[in-house]
Amino acid sequence: MYTNIPTEPAIACISAYLRSIHGKPFQHYHPQTLIDAIEIVFRNNVIQFGDTYWRQISGTGMGISRPPWATIFYALHENNFLPPWSHHILFYKRFIDDVFGIWIPHPSPAQDTINWCSFKQTMQQWHGLQWDFTPLSTSCNFMDLTITITPSGHLSTTLYEKAQNLYLYIPPHSAHPSGMLSGLVHGNILRIHRLCSSPEDIKRKSSEFFTRLTHRGYTTKQLTPLFTSAHQRALLYNPTPPPKNTLHKDNKLFFHLSFHPEDPKPSTIHKLWDSVVANPPAHQPLHHVTNLHGVPTSINNLTIAYSRPPNLRNKFSIRNIVGRGRDVSSYLVD
Repeated sequence: MYTNIPTEPAIACISAYLRSIHGKPFQHYHPQTLIDAIEIVFRNNVIQFGDTYWRQISGTGMGISRPPWATIFYALHENNFLPPWSHHILFYKRFIDDVFGIWIPHPSPAQDTINWCSFKQTMQQWHGLQWDFTPLSTSCNFMDLTITITPSGHLSTTLYEKAQNLYLYIPPHSAHPSGMLSGLVHGNILRIHRLCSSPEDIKRKSSEFFTRLTHRGYTTKQLTPLFTSAHQRALLYNPTPPPKNTLHKDNKLFFHLSFHPEDPKPSTIHKLWDSVVANPPAHQPLHHVTNLHGVPTSINNLTIAYSRPPNLRNKFSIRNIVGRGRDVSSYLVD
């Protein structure tokens, strides 16, 4: 979708929208300043290819803030064309360029076909954007869900996984932090619980996930306690976030490290941080230490941020084409 959005029409539509909504209810921005910034960004997307540089004149660049841009651009069309179809559209939701909807059919099959074709044509009438539609059905795949309307008229959901998925989970011999496997299991089990409406599906998908991890080299002894804990936590999961503590401000210091399995454990680093830096014995705590202007540092927490060290792909998959033959500019003809 991004590369098919025409730059100038998008700037014109979004600029008019930003001017029209200013002050109702949004008052935190200056419309013309924001529009000027948008024009600078979207009219000056420069791409380097070898020893040449190119300015993209149409389409949204893949390296800029494209989701809000694309979402707003097509929403301006949706605001106009959806209301007249409200008697046929029971439900309509879009995530960037993926749409899920529930269509209420006309009593006459022939008329319903005409209405459905007309609706599809209306969706396509927006600055050249083209949508692909799946046939009307009681079941469809949307993102990572399979959504089905049951014979009783209820919605049933389950996890959708592509047939081409190889499930190449990180193997146990890979150099990753010890908590990686726990995070993988707990995260995916929670995802299964939240996306599958049937207890039988939850059990089946969990079993398949367990089997795939064993195929990657993990043992039953490693996985069983993690799966037990993950299922227990998933059953108790509350999607509502706890209220923010406005009285306590968490000022973090980020300690960046390239991960190595023989480095000290995070718990060891945190203990050293607390005893030597944050709260050294017989010394002033770090968060009370002031700078030259008398302002306290207020640092009260250390976060260890690991990055991935270079791997074999970085070593053998060469993406830099400079110096690997003729210059790109030598192929250009005036």
